[in-house]
Amino acid sequence: MRTTIELSDEHRSALHSLAARKGLRGYSKVIQEAIDLYISEKLKKEDGTDRLLKMKGTWGKKETEKVRKKLEELRRFWKID
Repeated sequence: MRTTIELSDEHRSALHSLAARKGLRGYSKVIQEAIDLYISEKLKKEDGTDRLLKMKGTWGKKETEKVRKKLEELRRFWKID
């Protein structure tokens, strides 16, 4: 299916560059690959969330608190762009 999207000059230039490196004339294939990757990553994340929610209530209070503290420690070092 054909569609129209708006791209910044920087995105358009980067897409052309990626396509040229692959020996492609246009960048449609590069965009298809990007969409495939985006969708698969989103589905993986949703999958993991569902699995975690199913485990709700399986840890005891002590174990839950230990994990919560560890997560809080790790989050202090996360970089948010």
